[in-house]
Amino acid sequence: MRPGPKLIAAAAIALAAILALTTAVLAAKLVEDHTRAEIRRALAQEDLAWTRVAADGLLIRLSGTAPDEMRRFRALTVAGEIVDPSRVIDEIQVTPSEPVHAPDFALEILRNGTGVSLIGLVPAGPARTEIAAAVEKAAQTEQVADMLNTADYPAPQDWSEALDYALEALTLLPRAKISVRADQVTITAISDSENAKRKLESELARKAPDGLKVVLDISAPRPVITPFTLRFVMGPDGARFDACSADTPETAERILAAAHSAGLSGKADCAIGLGVPTPDWAAAVETGISALAEIGSGKLTFSDADVSLVVPATVSQALFDRVAGELETDLPDVFSLHAKRLEPENPENGEKDSAPPEFVATKSPEGQVQLRGRITDDLTREATESYARARFGVDKVYPAMRLDPDLPKGWPIRVLTALEGLSALNNGRVIVRPDLVDLSGSTGDSGARARIAQLFADKLGDSGNFTIDVTYREELDPEAAKPTPQECLERVRAVQADQKITFEPGSTTLAGEALDIVDRIADVLKECPDVRMEIGGHTDSQGREEMNQTLSQQRANAVLNALMARRILTTNLTAKGYGEAEPIADNDTEEGREANRRIDFKLIGAAGDSAKAMGEGAADDAAKADAGASAAGTGTPPDTADEDAGTGDAGAGDAKKGADNANEQN
Repeated sequence: MRPGPKLIAAAAIALAAILALTTAVLAAKLVEDHTRAEIRRALAQEDLAWTRVAADGLLIRLSGTAPDEMRRFRALTVAGEIVDPSRVIDEIQVTPSEPVHAPDFALEILRNGTGVSLIGLVPAGPARTEIAAAVEKAAQTEQVADMLNTADYPAPQDWSEALDYALEALTLLPRAKISVRADQVTITAISDSENAKRKLESELARKAPDGLKVVLDISAPRPVITPFTLRFVMGPDGARFDACSADTPETAERILAAAHSAGLSGKADCAIGLGVPTPDWAAAVETGISALAEIGSGKLTFSDADVSLVVPATVSQALFDRVAGELETDLPDVFSLHAKRLEPENPENGEKDSAPPEFVATKSPEGQVQLRGRITDDLTREATESYARARFGVDKVYPAMRLDPDLPKGWPIRVLTALEGLSALNNGRVIVRPDLVDLSGSTGDSGARARIAQLFADKLGDSGNFTIDVTYREELDPEAAKPTPQECLERVRAVQADQKITFEPGSTTLAGEALDIVDRIADVLKECPDVRMEIGGHTDSQGREEMNQTLSQQRANAVLNALMARRILTTNLTAKGYGEAEPIADNDTEEGREANRRIDFKLIGAAGDSAKAMGEGAADDAAKADAGASAAGTGTPPDTADEDAGTGDAGAGDAKKGADNANEQN
């Protein structure tokens, strides 16, 4: 049976459809392959071979991992130039970039006599705007050159603490470079003297917060010594220096070695300074000391290039002439020698001459000065009295001098020089005679003897014969007499040992006997203005921990404010509340809780203090900043009404009620 026309037509249509579909698929695949190949070639030419290309009909999918965002965009652009960009599907990943680390913040503070310069990179934000103002306040100057850059990153840990320390150091240093980093502060500065250098180093080290590395490079320029003076004395009591000057440490070693060879015992020092008249200073002094050692007794004085050798009458004339002649020959050319042998007392008949004229000034330990003896005329007497009153005080001088017009030439200068030397002593006496100025007494200034010797050598001339018997007494030294930080702390604790600082239950107001205790502590702190102390407030464990912390802080602030009201310099005092965190006794007993409720003083920045005197480090600066604003007498803190029934420091009140209801009253 032959198929019908309809069946043949249907089969033809189906075959045609299959052929058409096959042709379309093959054509689409050819187009996809061609497009993909074209894109791959274009990407390879652009060095973008990392890109994977897939064709999905008319769509082109780009994938792979681009090294950076710019190359990802370039791959998309290249593909979009070959096909319609709307047909390009972006599936490209980008290599994650390295995380951006916070910059290394650093601040340089440069200060000289004209102002302060700020250089460096600091965190942006409110802290940035406060730096220049804080520097201006610390340096007490409006000349602040602000050359700071900022970065919008949070400040590193400990940055604020390091900056606060740098600003505190700035108040002590008129000429300095202070480099600030979060973990280190480096200070380069110039002090006025070695003594000032030691004090600055001690003060800066003491103020440094715990954990902060501090590098100190403080130099002390050599002082200018005018005149350049050395005085070496040998007598029955041995050898000593009244004054010793050297231009270098090596010169000082040579001079001291020569002095020890001549009989000097014990420790001696030479002031290192500028002003030496010649590089031959050490050789000249060695020669002079050796000559005096050969004679065995006398006084050798160098005042710049002028040399004076004075020996007693007991030295034989022949020995004196020989040694003096050799010394004059051996001294370097620039030095000139004046040698003198004192005359014996009336050697012809063995009788003493009549008493020589003299001027005597005495200064008592209370500062009262008496002027007795001879003076040349009325004008000189008035000048002497005026000079003495200017030096010692208008109401401290008692003049009792008589006139003698036959006094030796230069007598007024010798008298005024003697009074200037006496003014360097706490108490003493000076006698002026034609052939001698004799000064003796006590002083609290360790450098007074050298300065007096320098003064006398300069003012009395080459032939000036003088003796200086000055004793340094540490108890008269205002610096040495200051109590140490540990002694200050012990005195404060001795006051607290008698009675504790107490508060009314739930109150931050000091009253009654507590004010008397604060008065006594203030008297101690007046003698310790430079000692850093923390005023710590502590509570027992009753009540809520947060309220105990707040109450302890407010009470520590109250003590700080009370001391400020008594004109105590509070720059070095810090208030910090510890709440119940640091008990010293058992909180399960009434006695223990009573002991834990306390105000405690401890040193900041020192080592070796026992019984928790040191604490855990530098106190919280924020607590100190808030102290002035905190209410010292605002009554009961918020939310403490339910805790107000507890006991006070003295244990007053209902113990049971306090145990049941108190949130820690002291």
